Parts: sequence; structure tokens; C-alpha cells
Amino acid sequence: MSGAIVVGYTATESGADALALGARLARGLGMRLHLVIVLPSEGTRSAAVPPERAYEAHIRAQAQEWLRDALAQVPQDITRSGHVRFEESFAAGLIAAGEEFGARLIVVGAANGSTFGRHRLGSVASELLHSSTIPVALAPAGSATRTRIDTPITRVTAAIGTRPGADVLLEEAVSLASASGGSLRLISLVPFDVPPGLDTGAITLVRNVHGDDVLAQARASLPEGVSADVERAAGDSVEDAVAHLPWQDGEIVLVGSSRLAQPRRLFLGSTAAKMLHELPVPMIVVPRTRATDISTGGDQA
Repeated sequence: MSGAIVVGYTATESGADALALGARLARGLGMRLHLVIVLPSEGTRSAAVPPERAYEAHIRAQAQEWLRDALAQVPQDITRSGHVRFEESFAAGLIAAGEEFGARLIVVGAANGSTFGRHRLGSVASELLHSSTIPVALAPAGSATRTRIDTPITRVTAAIGTRPGADVLLEEAVSLASASGGSLRLISLVPFDVPPGLDTGAITLVRNVHGDDVLAQARASLPEGVSADVERAAGDSVEDAVAHLPWQDGEIVLVGSSRLAQPRRLFLGSTAAKMLHELPVPMIVVPRTRATDISTGGDQA
């Protein structure tokens, strides 16, 4: 599988979690790994003031030392490199690096203080999930100690709904499963993706009928030779359904961007955000449109 993995690295537990997931993905998908530290650009870029140049040199040297230490933890069979970038925001620096390196994924860790094995969005992840042009992979807290770097990608689960972008999500899931050698699972979130105010009886009908229809249609649209298990996420809420689904240690979950997202941009929807509260495995959020889908029409307002 062509492309690269960009990891937003910091010398923290969150950075170690992102590194661990990024290395697993790079190895499992046969991609190059780029570790990127983004430093604030304000007050460090003036060529006319020697103290500012000295300060920039100092923090760059410290960042490069952190990168050397981090890269030493990556298995030798993974092609990797480290980079220091100066940008106004960490997220903007990661997006720019991702575009520069042709990244298929940008990986970040959970916010400091997150419950072990669970997700909690920090400011960088939140900004990425509202602006990135590249799919974003979120590492649960404790990934560096909970899952070994040599753990293969055992299964790719796609959370299928009815909103625009489901076809892009399914194609990405098939691509990742094929490249990694993992199995493919489709789960339905249709029962929780209904209009506000729908009565309980209508929700039950959606759960029992429409959810199965969506899974059947997704399964039928798979490329020839590709099979998938299908599973209906049953429960009274998104959190309840996710908590009762079986999860493997080597699993990753793909969800689509919200319908509110601008073309070629991410926007984390409410269903995906609720999933994060209970999800014990990495989540990848995929833009609902490809760049090629609108390349001839330009960006829309």
C-alpha cells in the first residue's frame, strides 16, 4: 500500500501512544513512518534578531534529541524519519507535513489524563478532526504499553451508516484490510443515526429493519473476492452498543466524517464522538469525499 504515516509526536505519554500506533500501522500497511514535532513559530522566525535565532536553534536541538530517542524505539524493519516543523499550531503543522509526505494517515494520541485504554480528545486532535484533509487515526491512552508494536492489524471494522461518504469509508476499509491482511467487519450505526424526536417504536423499527438493509447493501457492494462479517450494534445508546461489541487487541475502527464537513475536510460527528467514550481500540476518521471527487470543480463555499 503506497503512502506514509505521519505521527504527531511529543515527548509525553500521549506522544508515546501515537508513536506506538503509528509504528504498528506503518508496519502492517508497509508504509514509511514520519515522526513530526511541531514547534510554535511566533517569535522564533526573525532573521534580524540574534537572540531569537539562538532560541530557535536551542528548541530545535531539543526537539531533534527527542526525535532521536523516539526513533530508536521503532523496530529496524520500519523505514522511518524524524522532522521538526515550525508552525502557528500543532495541527496545522501536521496537516502541512502530511500533505508534503503524501500521508495516508495522521496519527495522534489521547489527551493527557485520559482513562487507560480509552480516548479523550485534546486540542490538537480536536483541531485535526475539524480541519484535516487527511484521515486521522486516534490512539487510545496507554497504547504504548497496552499493545505491542509488532501486534498485527487483525481486523478492520467499518461503522456503516446512511449518510453521504459511506462508499468512501467502505473503500478505505477494504483497502486497509487488504493491505494489512486483517479481516473485515461491518457494523451498523443506523439505529443511532436517526432524526431527533423520533419515537421509540420508530427507532426500534429502524434498528430491526433498516440497519440490516444497510449492512446487506454494504456487503453486496464489496469488490469481488472480498468478504466481510456483518454485525448489528445493538443497545439503547451508541455507548451501550460499543461497550457490548467484541473487540480484538489488533483491531482498528473506521468511521466517516460528519455531513457537516466541508469537501475534503473532516468533522467529527456526534455518533463518532459518542463511540470514543467506550471504544478500546484505535479509531480512524475518514473524510466523506475524496480530493478527486471535486478536483475539477474547486472548493465550495
